[in-house]
Amino acid sequence: MQYLSFTWNPSEGIDLGFFLVRYYSLMFVIAFTLGWFITKRIFNNENIPIEKLDSLFIYMVIGILAGARLGHVLFYQSELILQDPISVFLPFRTVPDFEYTGFQGLASHGAAIGAIIAMYFYSKKISKKPILWILDRVVIAVASGAIFVRIGNFINSEIIGKATNSDFGVIFKQLGEDFPRHPAQLYESFGYVFVFLILWYIYWKTDKKDQRGFLFGTFFILLFTVRFFVEFVKEAQVDERADWTLNTGQLLSIPLILLGIYFIITSSKKQTT
Repeated sequence: MQYLSFTWNPSEGIDLGFFLVRYYSLMFVIAFTLGWFITKRIFNNENIPIEKLDSLFIYMVIGILAGARLGHVLFYQSELILQDPISVFLPFRTVPDFEYTGFQGLASHGAAIGAIIAMYFYSKKISKKPILWILDRVVIAVASGAIFVRIGNFINSEIIGKATNSDFGVIFKQLGEDFPRHPAQLYESFGYVFVFLILWYIYWKTDKKDQRGFLFGTFFILLFTVRFFVEFVKEAQVDERADWTLNTGQLLSIPLILLGIYFIITSSKKQTT
């Protein structure tokens, strides 16, 4: 039943002649642009001066990209620190040859940590509001962005799923394979659609946004629960110990889910007023 499988073999990007726009980078542009418009609507609703949104955007871009990249290197590819340190933060590799690679290898756990650190400095220097107030609002935009980041992973044929051992799945021709795998990137992206919609509904249709930490905690629980379960059909990104039931991505997700539960439990005591 070959019609149950789909062969995926896209080009690397849009060739402009003088420059190649990689699809993965394009997905990041879409993610951050959509996030800007979502946050603008929220800021308008909260009567926050729009000039503070521009500063927020800069802080978030730096925090998410730096955190995601450093998180990937520390959690999954630590050998780069010694073998090719330039490639840790720049979209180039120098080993074995110099090559523009775009931003590849980004960890959502690192992105979460980087965003929190960035919002701490933003709250102190720019907004003068509690950090949880800011986090409760930006996670809505972050959830929408995560949808497109995983689509970018699918286009790049990276963070792939396990073989389905059936006629169902996606054949990633870029990997030189002829058997179907789970499109784990699309599973995760689809799950993030619901994370975004739930957060959007809570913000606009309930009074939970007035409880500091509730939306932030909900985001952590929902997003990393999706990540936890999708990991069961993902190929491990690093060599895992055979006696471990859970992989690295799942082990990193558990403390963040627990952190989310903590923020929801304590949110009723932290009003935004």
